[in-house]
Amino acid sequence: RADSLEGCLDCLLQALAQNNTETSEKIQKSGVLQVFASLLTPQSSCTAKVANIIAEVARNEFMRNPCVDAGLIPPLVQLLNCKDQEVLLQTGRALGNICYDSHEGRNAVDHAGGAHIVVDHIRSLCSKTDPASEKLLTVFCGMLMNYSNENDTLQSQLINMGVIPTLVKLLGIHCQNAALTEMCLVAFGNLAELESSKEQFAYTNIAEELVKLFKKQIEHDKKEMIFEVLAPLAENDVIKLQLVEAGLVECLLEIVQKTVDSDKEDDIAELKTASDLMVLLLLGDESMQKLFEGGKGSVFQRVLSWIPSNSHQLQLAGALAIANFARNDGNCIHMVDNGIVQKLMDLLDRHVEDGNVTVQHAALSALRNLAIPVVNKAKMLSAGVAEAVLKFLRSEMPPVQFKLLGTLRMLIDAQAEAAEQLGKNVKLVERLVEWCEAKDHAGVMGESNRLLSALIRHSKSKDVIRTIVQSGGIKHLVTMATSEHVIMQNEALVALALIAALELVTAEKDLENAQLVQILHRLLSDDRSAPEIKYNSMVLICALIGSEPLQKEVQSMAFLEVISKLRGHENKTVAQQASLTEQRLAVES
Repeated sequence: RADSLEGCLDCLLQALAQNNTETSEKIQKSGVLQVFASLLTPQSSCTAKVANIIAEVARNEFMRNPCVDAGLIPPLVQLLNCKDQEVLLQTGRALGNICYDSHEGRNAVDHAGGAHIVVDHIRSLCSKTDPASEKLLTVFCGMLMNYSNENDTLQSQLINMGVIPTLVKLLGIHCQNAALTEMCLVAFGNLAELESSKEQFAYTNIAEELVKLFKKQIEHDKKEMIFEVLAPLAENDVIKLQLVEAGLVECLLEIVQKTVDSDKEDDIAELKTASDLMVLLLLGDESMQKLFEGGKGSVFQRVLSWIPSNSHQLQLAGALAIANFARNDGNCIHMVDNGIVQKLMDLLDRHVEDGNVTVQHAALSALRNLAIPVVNKAKMLSAGVAEAVLKFLRSEMPPVQFKLLGTLRMLIDAQAEAAEQLGKNVKLVERLVEWCEAKDHAGVMGESNRLLSALIRHSKSKDVIRTIVQSGGIKHLVTMATSEHVIMQNEALVALALIAALELVTAEKDLENAQLVQILHRLLSDDRSAPEIKYNSMVLICALIGSEPLQKEVQSMAFLEVISKLRGHENKTVAQQASLTEQRLAVES
């Protein structure tokens, strides 16, 4: 009986080899799958062949659920406990193929406890380098990959079983075996997406192993595979530093140098991946500072040389890298003193016409960050940064508009002369007023309001106020006083107080139309208003009663009641201002 059974199985394998799909359909219709369940016993001499047939059949998507329904998973998982290498190999293949893209297959293997046994096998085989063991390891890694692919729950399960340190060790020992290495990498790529995996990876020497492997690769596809694991891992700051220490940066710079002038598709892809990864490594504070090396670092110098390059991808990566280096005052001051500003302005100049939004955005981000330290502002202004940035006023791209506004706002902070110059620039002010109405782009709207207010606060200039009144900016400053962000409310109230002190007659009509007095009444009555908001609202009321129509409004609104309550406010400054305001209002009435 065994002989005739063996003959039948050989026939099936031959038929599958000739036409897998057709033979599989016949097997499904004949009900043989149910019979296989009883043949999968460790005692039977045919077990390996039956498992092989199941592995072949399960290469077809339409056969995976029938294999589960025929009850094949529990006996297959049981076979994982036997010692016979051929049986283990075919069983691993069968389970791996049934799990491929099959929710039902994975659930059944999970239910039968298959993953645990496979992980144990990988652990015990890990150090063996004979061909048979490596073949088995390759199949088992592939099975785990199919089992957990794009399934967070099963990925977490494998991570909790401690599969990550085992796979990292495997990669180190078997780096000469291409097929096994590849399986390992795909399994890593699979697991590395999960946050919980990154903690575990950080405790292994994965960084070192991947960099070592990367240096050996010549083929584009192999490099890409390693990149696909590096990118998600490099999101973790601890691993960023480990990758820098393992020498990844040198590899990346070398790739950039080799591919920068090539127009081959593979090279262009490698250039992009390598320079993007470089920028990602600079997002970590420690890794960034290590590579900056006080601005003397060769890495920093090389990245600087990307900015004038002819490749848009490198210009972009170079500008983003500078923006990342510019995350603390020391670095910013050093870079400005060493001429980085001119390089960024030249880069912007090359993109005024072509509208390359990503490069514009990146270069403006870098300039904005560089403008944060107080000592840099005047230097950057005299280098002509404001003029360079204003060339992008015409841009219709919200990300560019947002960074442009942020850069100007940083530059004029406490720079009265620059604030006055920009505040008298009618084109700029008109564009700001237009952007204050950009309802679809909250970021641009908020930044435009803040810049309008900053122009007044830092210039304290009558001319600037007149320009803003003429361009219709007053109503936006009044609206800004009702913002949900205290910092913006405050900036608006301070600017409005300056308007009332310096140019009340010019602004009177607009302040009245924007219902400023009603808004102030609301801010003072609202218990939720921050102390500084109450304080600045009262200062503003005192200034407004210098205008006859506005004073009439104040009188008609019973402000005295609200303000006399504030005399008992827990904040001393608010309480004092309430007393002063009460006296002023009493005198005026």
